[in-house]
Amino acid sequence: MAGTGKRRKLKEYADPNIGFAWLRLFGAITVVIDHSSPLVHPERLTIFPASWHASPGYVALMGFFAMSGWQISDSWERDPSWWRFSGRRLLRILPPLLAVVFVTTFVIGPLFTSLTVGEYFADQQTWRYLVGTSLLFLLQHLLPGVFDDNPYPWSVNGSLWTLPMEMVGYVLVLVVGLLVAFGVTRYVVLPVLAGLMVLDGMFQATFGFQGNAGSLIEVPIGSMVSFMVPFAIGMVIHTFRDRIPLNGPAAIVLFAGWIAAHWTPLDRYLLAISASYGAIVIAHHWPTWFKADGRLVFGSYGLYIWAFPVQQMIIAAGVHNQWVLMALAVPAAYLCGVASWCLVEAPTQRRLRKYLVKPKPPRQPRPPSPRPPSFAEADTVRFSPVARPPAGRRPPSMRVR
Repeated sequence: MAGTGKRRKLKEYADPNIGFAWLRLFGAITVVIDHSSPLVHPERLTIFPASWHASPGYVALMGFFAMSGWQISDSWERDPSWWRFSGRRLLRILPPLLAVVFVTTFVIGPLFTSLTVGEYFADQQTWRYLVGTSLLFLLQHLLPGVFDDNPYPWSVNGSLWTLPMEMVGYVLVLVVGLLVAFGVTRYVVLPVLAGLMVLDGMFQATFGFQGNAGSLIEVPIGSMVSFMVPFAIGMVIHTFRDRIPLNGPAAIVLFAGWIAAHWTPLDRYLLAISASYGAIVIAHHWPTWFKADGRLVFGSYGLYIWAFPVQQMIIAAGVHNQWVLMALAVPAAYLCGVASWCLVEAPTQRRLRKYLVKPKPPRQPRPPSPRPPSFAEADTVRFSPVARPPAGRRPPSMRVR
């Protein structure tokens, strides 16, 4: 009966990677919806009322980082090679980023700048944006004259600010993975998580405040630590997946606990824990019937990095109602995500990842076929006292039952 139940569960739930893909897609759409309000009403931070002190986009980002912590840890475990791991991570994050940065600089910028084309390309900020944003940790937000007349003129692509933090998470997995490979216990992830939670409590970053720890180049340290907490939680759940059950009712209880403690100092910790655990649980309980062609669901990264300039262009075209902006931006950004996957991400993965394939173990030489026994050996085996049944008794196979 136990085997029957296990087979039923395997048929009932899809591969977790399908669940992760869908959740990332829904999370990216949530961020687009949440950005629509401050882009037309800059005095607001989120689509939720200010009195709620919560942001659906921020919760979605917490889930994003937790899923990354799980999946990137899984990638390292399957192939613990520092250079192949690094190559795969760069191939995943850079080609779509470079595509959006180049299109923004050389197409969107000249079309939407208030300067002449000559003035635009003569401005040093144009090239600072191109180079600095491509390098991530020198991230720039402004292109000269671009979207200057929009209600939110302070960023051409505000969504990119979390990508350097994602790269920091990759480094975290690499460092922990190398420590374990050199003999350190896997429990090392627990003090890493504890240290991040202590720092998060000190820096006090939230969805509306980047913390009081300053910046690492162009990356706010407080926000980076806040997002590394769910990333590390994802690492912990993956490391101890043999001991941590992924239970739906437990995820609901954690989420309810966060809601109940929302106005207490426990809020920041319960948010990270409930969003992280909940996202990973849902991904592992994704129903088999809720699947689709990969090209339709694997474009969440492209959707996320294209949505902000798409929304700014829609606003520049005259749309200043947040609900109309949502209705137009979500499908437009989704199509950009599908195009990014089909034209940039999948082709680069297919063409370049073949150089990062884990080498197959060397084939073991086949043992020599046994030499056929000689007549004397065969006769010894056939008539040895060990092989012959005791006198007066039949072998068990010949007994009459």
